[in-house]
Amino acid sequence: MSAEPVVLDCMGLACPMPLVKLNALIETVDPGTPIEVWCDDEGSKVDIPVWCRMRGHEFLERADRPEGGWSFALVKR
Repeated sequence: MSAEPVVLDCMGLACPMPLVKLNALIETVDPGTPIEVWCDDEGSKVDIPVWCRMRGHEFLERADRPEGGWSFALVKR
């Protein structure tokens, strides 16, 4: 697994765009790739973990970002 995650900046995007962009990105990376999604859409706190579970990817954590919003860490499976 790569040490550096692929960062997907979805700050300022409303639902469903963070998931649309994440779905497109996931198709371009190899299994085992860590991904970090930056998002400030409130719905993403539920949507991203559920999307990972439904798609079979590993959701690792959600963390507050000092700049605002959240960082979602996941791994493509």
